[in-house]
Amino acid sequence: MTVVLVHGNPETDAIWGPLVDALGRDDVMRLSPPGFGAPLPDDFSATYLAYRDWLEDELERIDEPVDLVGHDWGGGHVINVVMHRPGLVRSWASDCVGLFDPDYVWHDLAQVWQTPGDGEQHVDTMLGGTVEDRAAQMTALGIPADIATSIAAAQGPEMGRAILSLYRSARQPAMAEAGRALESAAARPGLSLLATEDPYIGSDDIRRRAAERAGAHTEVLSGLGHWWMVQDPARGAAALTDFWKTLD
Repeated sequence: MTVVLVHGNPETDAIWGPLVDALGRDDVMRLSPPGFGAPLPDDFSATYLAYRDWLEDELERIDEPVDLVGHDWGGGHVINVVMHRPGLVRSWASDCVGLFDPDYVWHDLAQVWQTPGDGEQHVDTMLGGTVEDRAAQMTALGIPADIATSIAAAQGPEMGRAILSLYRSARQPAMAEAGRALESAAARPGLSLLATEDPYIGSDDIRRRAAERAGAHTEVLSGLGHWWMVQDPARGAAALTDFWKTLD
């Protein structure tokens, strides 16, 4: 068995460090999407479908059954994969199922990135400056300083290009249309991680409704926010481990 972790924006796989420690397993693999801690090839379009195809290619290389876990856009890539090719995984878990509900409205910052001109200006500001400047932005969001510094070191123009392309490809109604296939995700056991203080993924009702359509169990992480895996890694690890135990 292999646990595969996929992170999101504007992150690197350093975001998973505390959770990996809490899981206490030696079969955990972290995959970095192009532009987010991994090189962004010139011929990679960085659309949400390109990231789906990238993740499918990565999963095809793994010989063992995969328990796939995604956070933020990594969670979006997970859902896109299990709607398209569920046979690539044994199970899946995501904290972003709500993105695929027809009533989901992108959060304010995403809408800035989706706006020509405004998006470029914001990305340049967010990913510019020094490593220390960027790390300070991340710590202000509640990310531990050592992890924030590691992430900040990988942030720059490549990540900025990936952010703009990814979010613009997912401008509504694109996600609502993609979500028409949400029931296909039920072909494999799924877990929706609902962090109650996460402001980016829609209301609790939206997230629960999307999870139900995907055939997923909802695990409520009460009091935790978008970065639940660093806020309370033990609770996140327990939620995942308990879910995986139901599959054996």
